[in-house]
Amino acid sequence: MPSGKRSKLRRREGAGSVALKTPPPVRSKGLEPRRARQASPRALAIGGGVLALIAIGIALAVVLGSGSSSSGIPKGTPTIGTLDGALPGAEEVERLYKGVPQHGLTLGSASAPVRMVMFIDLQCPICRDFEVSNMQTIVDTYVRTGKVRIDLEPWAFIGDDSFRGRLALIAASFQNKAFNFGSVLYDNQGPENSGWLTDGMIAQIAASVPGLNVKRVFDERSSARAKSIARAVDALAAADNVTGTPTVLVGKAGEKPKNVTAPGAAPTLHDVETAIQAALGS
Repeated sequence: MPSGKRSKLRRREGAGSVALKTPPPVRSKGLEPRRARQASPRALAIGGGVLALIAIGIALAVVLGSGSSSSGIPKGTPTIGTLDGALPGAEEVERLYKGVPQHGLTLGSASAPVRMVMFIDLQCPICRDFEVSNMQTIVDTYVRTGKVRIDLEPWAFIGDDSFRGRLALIAASFQNKAFNFGSVLYDNQGPENSGWLTDGMIAQIAASVPGLNVKRVFDERSSARAKSIARAVDALAAADNVTGTPTVLVGKAGEKPKNVTAPGAAPTLHDVETAIQAALGS
């Protein structure tokens, strides 16, 4: 059973959420289903420009930041991630993904018969609730058993921390640790657009993922390769008509996956499992 911050978040989510409870999904009469975090048209229009500004800001922070190394990593940060002194939730995250194959932004076996696509924004609290409440069941029941592979699509539309977070996550994916990085981040997520995802916080998250080279994350987050992947996610979100997060699509491998919910609704574990079972049976 989950413990620490993940259990606290589950209890809090269970007390205050309607649409994100684990199955059987019971929705109280008279309450509106929780909606997915929606992107504003302005955010969608300026996303590319903001990404460029964030890259410039990161470069300036490296040059001007006090108490940091030349790479922007705060002094005293471990070179390689470890559970010693790690952030809350890191041990559970390590257990969750241990032994499950990761390649870039993909989790699970490449030969899995079902593909699940997750569009997320790392600042999105509903994404955090979905991940904290449901990923253990999805990973243990379907991914670890070879039935489902997950493609993670780190979108960014809420604000500056979204763009900073996704570039760091993409950099972690170059070491096949994207899911670990994202999960630790969610366990320690700050308020939207509060500037919480500083270089110091990114360093703490990376340093809480065992085996992750922190310097590589900092060096590669502003690389042409990372930015190219970010642009590809934006293009895919547009092609799939994604307007909010989390958005989950499921389908049989080799076929175009479909959104598991009605437009604008936040996915539940029941929605995801129903879609997976249908794909497995098709």
